[in-house]
Amino acid sequence: MRPTTVPFFISHQGCPHQCVFCNQVRIAGTVGGIPDGEALRAKVGAYRETSGGNPVEVAFFGGSFTAIPSDDQERLLGPLQPLRERGEVSRIRISTRPDAIDSEHLAWLRGMGVATVEIGIQSMDDAVLDRSGRGHTAAQVVTACRLVKEAGMTLGAQLMPGLPGDTPALSMASLHEVLSLYPDFLRIYPTLVIAETRLAELYRTGEYVPLSLAGAVTLCKTLLRAALVAGVPVIRIGLQPTAELDCDGSVLAGPYHPAFRQLVEGELCLDLCRKLTTGLPRGTGVTIFCAPPRVSDVAGQRRHNLEALRRDGVHVTSIIADPECSHHELRVEAGSVSRRGNLFT
Repeated sequence: MRPTTVPFFISHQGCPHQCVFCNQVRIAGTVGGIPDGEALRAKVGAYRETSGGNPVEVAFFGGSFTAIPSDDQERLLGPLQPLRERGEVSRIRISTRPDAIDSEHLAWLRGMGVATVEIGIQSMDDAVLDRSGRGHTAAQVVTACRLVKEAGMTLGAQLMPGLPGDTPALSMASLHEVLSLYPDFLRIYPTLVIAETRLAELYRTGEYVPLSLAGAVTLCKTLLRAALVAGVPVIRIGLQPTAELDCDGSVLAGPYHPAFRQLVEGELCLDLCRKLTTGLPRGTGVTIFCAPPRVSDVAGQRRHNLEALRRDGVHVTSIIADPECSHHELRVEAGSVSRRGNLFT
C-alpha cells in the first residue's frame, strides 16, 4: 500500500554552502523554518484524515537534515515518536548532503524512525561539483551511500544533469557511478536557472549555457532508460511545479516544463513506435496497443508523437488501452503484421 507523504520543507536549514543553482524560496515557496511539535502533529493529523487508511510517512525536504544542529533534529523527530508508537506515522524520510553522514548518526536516526535517506549527489564529477559550489567530492558520495546501505536504510539519490561544466557524457557517467552504489530510487532534476542565484549571474554574463528543453528531454530519456534497465525506479524527473516556479521571473532559463516527465516518457514511446513500425510501407495504417495509463504518452503532448509518425509515413488509426499490456510494453498491429516491444530494451 502506497504511503501518504506529509511534507515539511526546511529549506536551506543545515546547508553549509550556497550552491550556485539553489534558491529554495523560489523553488518550494517557503523559507523553511523549523516547525514546532504542535505544527508537526497538526499537519500529520490533517493528512491522516484524508489518507484513506494508507500508512503515513513524514518527509523533511529542502535542507541538509543531518547538518542542522542536533537539538533541532531532536525537535523535529521527537514529537513524532508518540505518533510512531501509536501507528499514526509509519516511517520518516530525510534529505541531506553526502558530507554530513556518519554511521553513529545514522544509527540514532534509525532509532528515531528514519527509514529513508535521500542524498543530494547532483554529479559524480569533482570539477562539476566544484563549479557548482557543492563543497563535497564524489568520494564522499561513495562513502555516504555505503554507510546508508550498511545501516539498513532505504537510499535515494538525486542527480542534476546540466550543471556548470557538465556534459551529456558526464551526466551518463555520473548515473552509472551512482547505479553502482545500489540506490533504491532516483530523482533526476535537470538544472534550471532560478532567479536570485549565482547561476543566474553566470547565465546573464554568458558564462553558463543551460540545457535546452529538447536537449534535456533527450538526455533524461537516456538516463531514465538506463536506470530502469538497471532495475532502479526514478520517482521524479523535473521539479514539481509550484505557484512560485510558475510565476514570471522565477525560472530565468533552462528546461522547465510543468509536465517534464511526460515529455520524457513520450519520447521513449515515440522511439519504440518508430522501432516497431520500421519497414512498413509508407501510409500504412497501424493500431497501437498499450497499458491504459500509457495512452497519452503514446500520443505525445498535443499529439506530438502522432504527427512525428505521420511525417515518417506511418498513419496511426487508433491507440487502444489494453489491460493485458504491461506498463513498459507496446504492441503495433498493421494488417497481418503484429509486433511487440519493451520501452527499456
